[in-house]
Amino acid sequence: MVDGQLNKDVSIKTAYLKRSTMTKPIMRVATTHMKDILNPGDERRMEMPGFDAEFVDFPHYIMKITDRIWHDRQVEAIHDYYTPDCPIHTLGGDIVGAAQVVRNTHDTLESFPDRRLDGDNVIWSDDGDGYFYSSHLISSKMTNLGASEFGPATGRKILAHTIADCLCFKNKVIREWLVRDYAGIVLQMGRDIDEAARHLAEADKANGFNILNHHASNREMIKAQGPLQVSSQAGQESLSVRAFAGRVLGDIWQNRNASAAMLYYFDRARIRYPSDREFYGPDQLIPLLEEMFVAFPDMQLSIDHIADIPYLDDVRDIAVRWSFSATHSGENDSGTGLYGSASNAPVYMMAVSQWRVKDGYILDDMTIWDDVAFRHQIETQKLGR
Repeated sequence: MVDGQLNKDVSIKTAYLKRSTMTKPIMRVATTHMKDILNPGDERRMEMPGFDAEFVDFPHYIMKITDRIWHDRQVEAIHDYYTPDCPIHTLGGDIVGAAQVVRNTHDTLESFPDRRLDGDNVIWSDDGDGYFYSSHLISSKMTNLGASEFGPATGRKILAHTIADCLCFKNKVIREWLVRDYAGIVLQMGRDIDEAARHLAEADKANGFNILNHHASNREMIKAQGPLQVSSQAGQESLSVRAFAGRVLGDIWQNRNASAAMLYYFDRARIRYPSDREFYGPDQLIPLLEEMFVAFPDMQLSIDHIADIPYLDDVRDIAVRWSFSATHSGENDSGTGLYGSASNAPVYMMAVSQWRVKDGYILDDMTIWDDVAFRHQIETQKLGR
C-alpha cells in the first residue's frame, strides 16, 4: 500500500546531500534550538515552489505553522495551511477538511487548554513534482482541565506523544496520517484502556458507525499486496533505506520472529512503544512482540512510506509509516493475552516508527500507534459488529 510517487528507494548514505544546493544547510530539527528554528533568517535553503517566502525550508514550514496554530493560538490559520478537502487518516476513523481540523483543535483546547505541541523531530522527503512529505514527532505537555472523549476532567498533567505524517503541496497540507499514543494519555488520566475502547465501541453502535467496516478497504488493500518482500542482500549496514526498513519489519513483524530484534537493534537501544512503554535494549522489547504475534497469528504487513535525513556524522534518522491486517484469533495458554481472549476481530493497524540508525543498528526507536483505537476494533467485534 505504498503511496504511488511516494515509493522511494534512496540511499541511506547519500540521499540528503542531493536535496539542496543553497548556501545554508537545511534545518535539522532534532539538533536545533527552538529559538533558531522559529527565527532562521530570510535566506531560502532549498527549492520549494509554491510555498510562502517566509519559510526557509520544508522543516521550517512544518515547525512554524505548528507554532503559529498551537502556541500563538491562531487556530483559524488552519484554513491557510490545510486544503478544504484534506483527508486526515487516524486509526479511530478519518476526518476531512480544514474546517473539521479547526473544530477538533478547539475541542482539544477545551479539554487541555494549556496544551503545547513541541516538535522533537521532522524527518522529511522530497517526493517529486513539488510534493513534500513530513513525519513530525511531537511531545505535548498539557493539563486535563475539561471533559474529553474519555470522561470528565481529571486535573492531571499529561505528557503525550504524537507523530503527524503530512503530504504537502504548494504551502498546503493535502493529506495527513496521524498517530497518537492515546493509551498513554488514558493511563496518565488514571483510566483503563479497555474501558475507554469499550466506551468508544458502544458510542459507535449507538450512532450507527462501525470501525471494522470503516477499515475493511484498508485490510483488503494490504491483503491484495501479498506478503512483504524482504531483501536477501547480505550486510544490513549497506542496505538502502527501503531495504533496511523492509528487513527490520519483515523479519520481525511479517515473520513474527520476535528474537530477530536482536539482529537489528543496538544492544543498549532506547525503545518507546504505545501505552508509555519504554524498553532498554531489544531483550526487553521481545516479550511484548511475542504477545503481539500470539494474538495476531495471520498478520500481513505493508510499508506505506519511508523518509530519511542525516542526524549527526554517519547516523541517520528514518521515519517509516507501516500498517498490517490481521485477525485477533490467538491467545496464550491461560486463554487471555495482550488484547484479551481471542475475538476473531478482523483488525487494521496503522503505525509510524522513527528510528535513529548507525551502521545498520537501531539506536533509538519511537513507535506510535493508537492502542485505544486498535482495541476499539476488538471491542466492536465483541459487541456483535
